[in-house]
Parts: sequence; C-alpha cells; structure tokens
Amino acid sequence: MPSRRRALLVILALCGLALASLLVALAAGSMAVTPGDVLRALTGGEGLAAEVIQGLRLPRAIAAFACGGLLALAGALMQVLLRNPLADPYVLGISGGAAVGALSAMLAGLALALVNLFAFAGAFAAMLLVFGLAHGDSSWTRSRLLLTGVIVASGCGAVVALIMSIAPETQLRGMLFWLMGDASHASNPWPALAVLAAGVAVSLPFARELNLLSRGDTLAQTLGVSVQRVRLGVYFLAATFTSVAVTTAGSIGFIGLVVPHLARLGMLKLGWGNDQRLLLPASALTGGSLLVLADTLARTIVAPLQLPVGALTAILGVPLFLFLLGRQRGSGP
Repeated sequence: MPSRRRALLVILALCGLALASLLVALAAGSMAVTPGDVLRALTGGEGLAAEVIQGLRLPRAIAAFACGGLLALAGALMQVLLRNPLADPYVLGISGGAAVGALSAMLAGLALALVNLFAFAGAFAAMLLVFGLAHGDSSWTRSRLLLTGVIVASGCGAVVALIMSIAPETQLRGMLFWLMGDASHASNPWPALAVLAAGVAVSLPFARELNLLSRGDTLAQTLGVSVQRVRLGVYFLAATFTSVAVTTAGSIGFIGLVVPHLARLGMLKLGWGNDQRLLLPASALTGGSLLVLADTLARTIVAPLQLPVGALTAILGVPLFLFLLGRQRGSGP
C-alpha cells in the first residue's frame, strides 16, 4: 500500500476516534441520553435532552477537543523548536502569565468574558517578555529561551500564590479549578476550534523545514532553511496555540507532553519515523480526542460532582509518559 494512502487511512482513523469521543461525551453524564436523543439534538430537535446536549455537553466537548488539539500541536512544535523531548507548551511561562491575568480578574470580581480576556492578555504578555529577555542583544539560543521561560514561570507562580493568599474563600474554589483545568465554563468554544483548524493549516507548510530543523540547525541551514525565521514562526505559533487553550479551559497538563510522544511512537511502528507532515495533524486529532475522553471521565466518575480535568490528565499522564519513555529508550524528537 502506498505511503500516502496509508497516511490518509491513519488520519481518517484518527478522525473516526475524534468523532467517537465527541459522541461519548454527548451521551455520557448524570442524565441518561440515548443515541436517538443525541441525533435529534444535533439535528435541531427540542426537549430536555436536546437542551442538555446543545447547551451544556456540546460546547464543553468542542472546547475540550479544541484545547486538547491545540496543546498537543503546540507540544509537538515546542519539542522540535527546543529539540527536547521533555518540552511542553507550558515550558515558556505562558500558562503562568495566563494564570496571573485570569486570577487577577477573578480577584477583582470581573465577568467571565473579562476573565478570559485578562488570561489571554497575560499569556501574550508572558510570551513577549520571555522572547524579549531571551533575545537580549543577539539571537536567542534554545538553552537561553528555556531558562528564561522557567524563570518567568517561577515569577508568575509567586504572583499566583500571592493572589490566592489574599483572595476571599468564596473565590478560592473557582481559582483552583481554573488552575487545574476546567472546560465547564467554555460557553463559546468555536473560536478555539477555529484557531485549531487554522493552526494545522498554517503549520503543515512548515513540515519540511521542521523535519530538517529536528536534525540540527547546521544541516537545515545548509539545505536552504531560514533557521531564524522558522524558529520565530514556530515559537509564535506554539505560544498562540497555548494562549488560546489556556484562556478557554485553564491549565491542563500532560496533553502537550504525552500526545506527541504517543503519535511519534505510532509513526515509528508504521515506519514513518518523525515526519512532521503526519505528526502534526495526528497530534492535534489525538490530543483533542484524549482530552474529550478525560473531560467526560472527570464529570462522570463521581457525578454529580466534577473533577478538574487537568488533575485527571496528570494522574493518567504520568504512568503513560513513563511507559512511553521506556519504549523509546532515550530517542529524541
């Protein structure tokens, strides 16, 4: 079977997984819903079940899929950018900046729309700060960018701790859920989904350059890749994806770290190696599907209580990541 045909079959299979995860999310919950109810709700039907699906479960499932896809896509890009298999979307302090913005808005008692706006502004402020400090008076290096991101993230963590120490008790639960990831407040998930679709479309034309960049700057430059331009583009794309995901559903860990490894392991099994042309869309689809399933589990496992999905992804992600590390035996991105 030709390689392109096999790659298309893999993408179609992952699309099927994404669709199945969304259907599970729409059907599962404390209120029993039949497949017929789901179909009627998706085709404009009315009734209590349709209201629950259209007003609560569908926006939440779309938000979880978009955020999972964005985090996985950002993680795949960051691992190429830093040539570090342990890199994830939060390594540059973007999540910390978003947390400072969101919790500041919560402390001031602002509306949800303004909380999201402050989170996005904080994420982009952190991105610009990290890039500006890492660049200095010359071109930045991977180690300098990484260290600057760690320092900025530590500073943001201190500010977050300060905000929570002075916040009234009535606001602490909402702050904790935001910090640990919560898709229940994503009333309008469509912008995040649009960013995910646009992000995949924009990233794919860079796939060849990313393939060369993953083998070293010298080789990539020798073969005609504008290394600095590609680095800058990848950085801003990954930062934008992370900012949108964190703004939509809070800080959700391990999706951006584990999913690219999972996709890469599957590609190695199929004999494609580390081809970004397949890895990027595969990561986005896998990340979206996994976060939808994790969010469904988070809201049903102890229903009617809801768990923060970020805590659940961390609990599930730790053993999975250790397993993947053992399978890869030290191979890099």
